Parts: sequence; C-alpha cells; structure tokens
Amino acid sequence: MNLYPLLPLRDIVVFPGMVVPLFVGREKSVAALESAMTGNKDIFLLAQLDPGCDDPDRDDLYDTGVIASVLQLLKLPDGTVRVLVEGRERAVLENLREETTGNGPMLVAQVEQQEPVIVTGTEISGMMRTVVDQFAEYAKLSKKLPQDAGGQLGDIEDAGKLADSVAANIAAKVGDKQAVLTESDPMKRLEMVLSFMEGELGVLQVERKIRGRVKRQMEKTQREYYLNEQLKAIQSELGGGDGEEANELAELQDKIDKLKLSKEAKAKAQAELKKLKTMQPMSAEATVIRNYLDVLLGLPWGKRSKLKKDIPAAQAVLDADHYALDKVKDRIIEYLAVQARTNKLKGPILCLVGPPGVGKTSLGKSIAKATGRQFVRQSLGGVRDEAEIRGHRRTYIGSLPGKIVTNLKKAGTANPLFLLDEIDKLGQDFRGDPASALLEVLDPEQNAKFQDHYLELDFDLSDVMFVCTANSLNLPQALLDRMEIIRLEGYTEDEKVEIAERHLIAKQVEAHGLKKGEFTLATEALRDLIRYYTREAGVRTLEREIARLARKSLRQILEGKAKSVTVTPESLADFAGVRKFRHGVSDEENQVGAVTGLAWTEVGGELLTIESVTVPGKGAARTTGKLGEVMSESVQMAFSFVKARSPAYGIKPSIFNRKDLHIHLPEGAVPKDGPSAGIGMVTAMVSTLTGIPVRADVAMTGEVTLRGRVLAIGGLKEKLLAALRGGIKTVLIPEENRKDLIEIPANIKEGMEIIPVSHVDEVLARALTSAPQAIEWTEADDLASQPGMAAGGQMPSATAH
Repeated sequence: MNLYPLLPLRDIVVFPGMVVPLFVGREKSVAALESAMTGNKDIFLLAQLDPGCDDPDRDDLYDTGVIASVLQLLKLPDGTVRVLVEGRERAVLENLREETTGNGPMLVAQVEQQEPVIVTGTEISGMMRTVVDQFAEYAKLSKKLPQDAGGQLGDIEDAGKLADSVAANIAAKVGDKQAVLTESDPMKRLEMVLSFMEGELGVLQVERKIRGRVKRQMEKTQREYYLNEQLKAIQSELGGGDGEEANELAELQDKIDKLKLSKEAKAKAQAELKKLKTMQPMSAEATVIRNYLDVLLGLPWGKRSKLKKDIPAAQAVLDADHYALDKVKDRIIEYLAVQARTNKLKGPILCLVGPPGVGKTSLGKSIAKATGRQFVRQSLGGVRDEAEIRGHRRTYIGSLPGKIVTNLKKAGTANPLFLLDEIDKLGQDFRGDPASALLEVLDPEQNAKFQDHYLELDFDLSDVMFVCTANSLNLPQALLDRMEIIRLEGYTEDEKVEIAERHLIAKQVEAHGLKKGEFTLATEALRDLIRYYTREAGVRTLEREIARLARKSLRQILEGKAKSVTVTPESLADFAGVRKFRHGVSDEENQVGAVTGLAWTEVGGELLTIESVTVPGKGAARTTGKLGEVMSESVQMAFSFVKARSPAYGIKPSIFNRKDLHIHLPEGAVPKDGPSAGIGMVTAMVSTLTGIPVRADVAMTGEVTLRGRVLAIGGLKEKLLAALRGGIKTVLIPEENRKDLIEIPANIKEGMEIIPVSHVDEVLARALTSAPQAIEWTEADDLASQPGMAAGGQMPSATAH
C-alpha cells in the first residue's frame, strides 16, 4: 500500500495512458499538487460523486482512481493552477486522511495498486476489431474527434489499453466512464464501451439528419429571399411600389394575424390596412392610418400579468412598505382573498382620500407590487380637456388617443394597476368636463366596453384595478358614487417616529451619500423635530427637515469637523434652527372669551382659536376672520341661543341693550367655513358675557342647534390628531360621534380625555373653570331696566342705563 497526494476531479474521469490538462483552484488541491511536485511528481486522481461539492470527504468520492504523473504545472495570475497529468495505473482507495504541510492542508490517499489483466485469444481479438471499427464510424460522425482517430487505435494490441483509450475519447456520463475504470476485466470493458458507442451513434445519426434538413431549409430560405429582393427591384423600376413599403405592410398583416384582437378590432384593422395598401405611402392620410394601426396593434389585447394569490406575502409587502394604514391594507387583502378564490373579480375603484404626505401615491405602488400588477400612474392635476381622457377624434389634425389608452399601451398588459393621482384637481372649461368623462372609465358596470374617441372601438377595462387619490371629496356626486372611499386621516406622533426610523432616515442617508454610522438621529431628537418643526398630517415636511439635518451633517463631515454626527435634543437647534411651532398649551393661562376649537382642512386637522369680546353697542354680533357663509350663520345662531338662554347662564338680558359681541378667528387671511365650530362660539360668548375663564387645555368641536343640541361632525380623527399635536388634554365631541371612536387608534385615545356631549350645558360645565349660576329674570325686570321699552318689545334707540 502506498500514500499519494489526492486530487479530486469534477466532471472528468482520467484513464491510464491518458494525458489531460486540468485547472485546479481549490486550496487543498493546489497544496496536493505542490506536494507532488516536491516529491516524485506522483498524484492520485479520483472522481467526485457530486461535482458541486467543494470540500469532499471519503463518502463523496468513488473507490477506483488513477495514479498519475504531473508533467507540467503553471500558476495563473488569478490564483488557479493549470496542470498537465498523465494517467499510469489503476488503484483502489483504501483510506483517506487530511494532513497539514508547508503548503497548507491537503488530502492524502492510501491506495492499493491494481495489476493490469492481460487476456488473449480469438474472441478478444474479434471484440477488439469490432470496437476499433465502431470507433472509426463514431469518429466520422462526431465533430469533436479528428477523422483519422479510428486508425490510430489499430496499433494497440492490449485489450485493456484499447478499452481505456476508447472510453477516454467517447462522450459518456461520468458514472459510465467510472464504471469502465472500475472494471478490471478487459473483455467486459470492451463490451461496455461498445454499448456506449452504439447509443451515441444513434444520437449522432439523428443530429446529422437534423443538420442536413436545416441546411436544406436555409438554402431554400436564401433562395426565396434572393428572388423576393429581385422582385422588389423590378417593382421599384416599374414604379409599382417601394419594396420597404411592401415589407412594412406585410409586418402589419403579420401582427394582425398573431394578436388576440377582438372580432370588431380585427375587422377594423383589416379594413384600415386594406385602405393603406391602395394609398400613396407619402400621403397625409396614409400617415394617419399608419399611426392608427400602430396604436391599435400596440394595445395589450389578451395580454395579462399573472396575479399573485399569496395572501401572507401580500400582507408582508404592504407592511414592509407602509407603517400603520391598517384600514387600507385590510381592504386590499380582502380584495386579494376574493380574487384568489373566484379567479375573476371586476376591478374595484378605490379612492384614497387624505392630506398631502400620508402616502397615497406610494401606497398605490405597494398595492401593485402586492397584487403582481404592472403600475401605471396618471396625474390629473390641471387636466381640463375631456379629450385627455377619451382621446381626440381622428378627423382632427394631430389627434391622439386619451391617457387611458396611452398608458395601457405603455403598461403592456390588460390588467395593470392604474393610479389616477389628484383626481380632485380636475379642471373644467369650454373644452369639456374631464370628470364626467371619467364616469365610464370608473364604472365597473360600463368599463368592459370603454370606447376611446380615437380608437372608436370597445376596449375592456374591467380587469384594470383603478386607484384614485384625492385631498378632498370635492368631486361630482356621480363620480363619487362609483368609487369606494378610504380615508387616510394622518399619522400620530408615535406613527411618525416609526415611519421616520423605518423609511425616511435611511432614504435621506442614501440620497445624500452618507455612509453607515455617519449620521444618527436620536429618537428623542426626532420627536422634538416632529413637535417643534412640523405641524402636518403627513410626513412630507418631516422628510424635508430630516434632509436638512443630513445636509448639515454631511457638510460638517466633509469640512473635517467630525467623523460622524449624532443629532440629540440638545444639538437639534444647531442643525434645524429656531423652533417654528409651540407644542402644548399647559403653560397658557385660562382666558375669558378664548376657546380652542378643532377644524378640518385638506391638509389635516388644525387647532382653531375663537376669541370673543364685548364692545359698546346695541346687541349685535360682529364677525371677522374671513368666515364663510355657513360659519357666519353659525355665529348668528349661537348668539341667538345665548340671548335666549342668558338668564340660565347668569347673564342679564339687559346687557344686550348696550353691548355688542365681536367674534374673531385669528389668521384672518385664511378662509374658514363649516358649522362644527358652533359649540366653540357659544362657549366663547358665554365666557365673555359672564367673565368666567375658559380652560386652556380643553378643545371642542360640534355643530349646535337653536335648542342647544350638539350635532355630529366629520373628520373626527384629523381633529383629534390636531388636538394631540397641540398638547390638548381634554376634547369635547358630539355624542353622535361616539361610534366613530372605535376606528380611532388607541394611542390617540390614551393621550387625551375624549368626552362625548349632547347639549351645550354639558359643554359649558366641562369647558369653563366654574359653572355659570342661573339668575331669576322676568319680563318685569326687563321693563324695570328699560323704562322706555314699548309694549311690543322693541329695543329703544337709547338705553336708560
């Protein structure tokens, strides 16, 4: 038994007498080669059972291999080694161990050499001749062997050497070649290689037939091409049409035949192509028809994306891309669940309504990713022309299809996700009403036969998933009726922190070229940034502020002032500047006639201050602050209610004979409208007239009636978010809105006391620092205070006080 360095082989079996070049890259194999070169240049070659195994052990190797001599060794620049080896004799692996040498670890094989078996006789001679003849036939058909390869084997007299030489030169699997190497009987080896060659000869003969057939077909194609080119040249000389034109027409015809056009579309395309063939190529009408056919044949007739039906995977995509927004995610997952079960669902029309920066547009992209649809976005801001939606008729010069058809052509599928962005920004002028043109597009019952003015054909939009976005519901009622409204009210402070830490900071770090660890924004500093530098429902301003911090940090790093920057609450002002907003009202004093109301705007909820003072006058209510018609009426109604109930609130009615009330809403340049400030107006008036201060940490919203009832309002979540941002501790809401509290996130409800009220008396009891004390006041008291009062109850021109 002898020890040899082991070189495992992938996808090759080396036979005795075979000279083979090998490329070696594994460390153990290189170490084995270097060890062999320092010794007698002998190495043991053994094939692997699995070519993909990088570190084979005993169980990964065959038993029989070849002891070989290393003839030449060359190290390449990339670290691999090119080696030329010659197989000498068979050997069987007895044991395998790993040794560490000066060249590194390597495998050492303990082998038992096999003596070659010599056989003679007429039977073996006949078999050898058969094998040589068969190999000569094989060499003729094989492209990889020289033509005279068969003749070279005729000189071999030893049957074992002949079998090994043939096995080394034929194309066979590693397992088959290893079987030949393992077999010690030369006769059986010859039988094995003979059977391998017979199988390969059958394959080679089939390949030869195929090559001959392909060659004949190519000759035929070349002949037809040559004749067609001659025909085009003759037609060109005779003036009977340009060859290129004929080729283009043939391509159009081929497209019409291959596309899955509807019956109506196919007939239209064939008719237009027939007209095109009879026209002069350079005529204006031919250009119009050619453009029409390009649009028609470019639409995704019958082409659909394979939609995803994996509900957990879709949920994971939505959760990874967007934090919170559970209501929207639930709706998308419900849609996917129905689609997965039924395999067919008319595309829903979702309308995401919310302030800017809450993620409406990016949510559309996530829905497309989760459903496996192509994403197409069309901004409708400023679109005033109906033809932008429906297309122009072909009678006009420069007519084009509408945005719906154009974007479907761009998407390449008939079932994309189509995002109609800023649908509430549609305009309207003498060119038509694009909002009305969208009625057919967004109606699931009608859009299966949507007709563009340019195409003049029905196109099925029922597989398209339409998603609209809007800041407000300032849309025609008919259009709203076709959409499912999903509100995105805005984010709480905690949600903004999560969004910033998950998405915004990493996005801005990458956008500004900052490396990992160079910019850190502490969580408390992030919270201060949200409280004192932004006041919004979304996160767009927050992202701009983070970008500002990143820019200033990068400047400090490039100027060499710091290797990395960590923004803390203490250093935030150095980066972000002076605080823009105040957070919380706990440090404000309770004031007479100053009430904090809650308002809804297109950009989220806002705190609305209502101020009231008395001035000399004759019992009138004056308003300032650019109030709308509804809010002005709300002031008049609140004033009438207070006058009617004044004794109950400790107010002498006689005060209205000599005092006017002035109601003002600050930020006078901003238009304000809506009835939900009613209870705030009443509270401000009662506080002013009684002199009882209003609690500074209380905010309220609710419409009031002449009977003092508090009616429901809209936009509750946005208003509560505004209160939370403003540090309000107590919020008064209408009793009818109690049911809406179910949908309000828990962290909003935990952050403040929300009190439903049904009557103004409950509001005053909660909002004023002390309850107003009722007084007795009769008509006689009224007359006593006003001696000049007429019987009819008219207020005199001058008071007696």
